[in-house]
Formats: sequence, C-alpha cells, structure tokens
Amino acid sequence: MPDLTRRRALTATAALAATATVTALAAPAASAAGHDHTMPMPDTFNEVYKGRRIQGRPMSGGGHHHEHGGGYEVLIDGVPLHLMRNVDGTWISVVSHYDPVRTPRAAARAAVDELQGAALLPFPAN
Repeated sequence: MPDLTRRRALTATAALAATATVTALAAPAASAAGHDHTMPMPDTFNEVYKGRRIQGRPMSGGGHHHEHGGGYEVLIDGVPLHLMRNVDGTWISVVSHYDPVRTPRAAARAAVDELQGAALLPFPAN
C-alpha cells in the first residue's frame, strides 16, 4: 500500500466533498420531480382590487393549467390568469412571470398592477 501523502489526502477529501455536495443537491431535485403536492391549498378569495374583480378558488378537472397552477384558478374580471406554482411554494403568473409572490391573491394583485388598466387577454393553451 502506498504511503499517504498530502496530495492523496487532499484529493480524497475533495472527492468526498464533491460527492456530498452532489448528493445534497440531487435529493431536493428528486423529490421535486415526483410532484409532491403536499402544500396546502390557498384560501378562496373574491374582491375588488383597484377597480378590478379578482377571484381565486380551487379548480375542478384537469389539464395543462390544472397541473401548473397546483389545482388553483385565478380570474381577473372573469378572464383566467395563467398561474403556476413553483417548487418552493411561491406563485408566478404570465403577467408577472419574473416576480414570484407568496399567494395566488398576491399574484392577481401584481397582475392588476402590471396591467395598469389594460384588459387581461386569454392565454392560449398549447
């Protein structure tokens, strides 16, 4: 067996650290890929915000929008706001895609702010 040198000890330590890092980073990604839907369903809301009717409620049925929105639907003046739930529990919409918020209500309010009085147009399904 060869003698243990400083170079071999550092190489072994670096290899162990890299393995531990990859394992730690892969574990959350693996659980996220399984689509664990244990996050609580947000509360239903129906209010007027800056003159616009915003509503949010659990969705029935399935399909593309059901999967991204975590089973939750948001409407602005009766038009569906395409909503997606991130793995960390935050929400984004097609209107404010790069500004995650904590709740669907906050996503609806952010969309109203971004629209600045313009009408929300239906988002075409792929």
